[in-house]
Amino acid sequence: MSAQPDHLHAPRLDVDYVDAATPGALLAHPDTLAVLGFGRDAPHADDPRYLRVPLQPYLGAAPFEVWRTQQPVTRGRDGEIAWACDGRLQFGVIEVDESAYAIDGKAGIVAASAHAYERLTAFIRDSGYPHLLRIWNYLDAITLGDGDAERYRQFCVGRARGLGDFDPATLPAATAIGRCDDDRVLQIYWLAARTPGTPVENPRQVSAYRYPRQHGPQAPSFARAMLPPTYSRTPLLLSGTASVVGHASQHEGELLAQLDETFANFDSLLAAARQRQPALPARFGAGTRLKVYVRDAHDLPTVAGALQARFGDSVPRVLLHAAICRRELCVEIDGVHG
Repeated sequence: MSAQPDHLHAPRLDVDYVDAATPGALLAHPDTLAVLGFGRDAPHADDPRYLRVPLQPYLGAAPFEVWRTQQPVTRGRDGEIAWACDGRLQFGVIEVDESAYAIDGKAGIVAASAHAYERLTAFIRDSGYPHLLRIWNYLDAITLGDGDAERYRQFCVGRARGLGDFDPATLPAATAIGRCDDDRVLQIYWLAARTPGTPVENPRQVSAYRYPRQHGPQAPSFARAMLPPTYSRTPLLLSGTASVVGHASQHEGELLAQLDETFANFDSLLAAARQRQPALPARFGAGTRLKVYVRDAHDLPTVAGALQARFGDSVPRVLLHAAICRRELCVEIDGVHG
């Protein structure tokens, strides 16, 4: 018997936005790895592959974000962690109540994030999917507090503690965004693989893990993007990207200028990724899916209009009301591109 081609054993991931009343039909597909529902009115479901994200969408209900692998998926729970996998890729979720880690009435974000990352790091290692490709971190009141007491800076300290000894050159792509629901539950979900991806950095920006001390006692621990193990079958995974050049925020108070700078960063990032994978499209298009996080709810219509003028209906996207990790930033965007 001849050996099967390597591509038949390679990981595959398709990400799409799907309108549906409930996630039930989406979860009924045997190759569904994950389904994300957005907003206060998003339904609940007990399936480990489903995560309800309480970021409010613009103009009513948002579509569900659906990850499919074209391979049968198994799923389960291991203590705090919900998981699903197809033998090549793993989706996982951990949610940690910060109140369980509060000390003398003070917020427990450092300890909660350290615990979450210790737990997920051990889980991916022991489950056979040791290579983190992409992580999303959602925490309430992300910019509350001043100086090093700011919650995002404290989260970065806890995240690094939980990761332990790590090689910055292997960090995953990531997003850290603020929830606006006054619920101190740290919500983390991820994509991991049996084989490593290739981190990509943006030449216009200082690598986040090399940020100077002015941004906090612990530099953020993520790559700007990740090329997965099989470029042609899995999209480029884009980290949360904003109006930052070098390590400095740009265009404070200028929403549309920040949006333009963000897309300049994406152009630079795609060019860097295409040096490794020339077949990757040079511009966003039908193979792109974007999540757009907007700090101030009253700016949502302006951002929606600007995106429509830029892309029309060619780039599927979801707009969400969410706090950005720097107070001077109005908008942040992440997504996938292939």
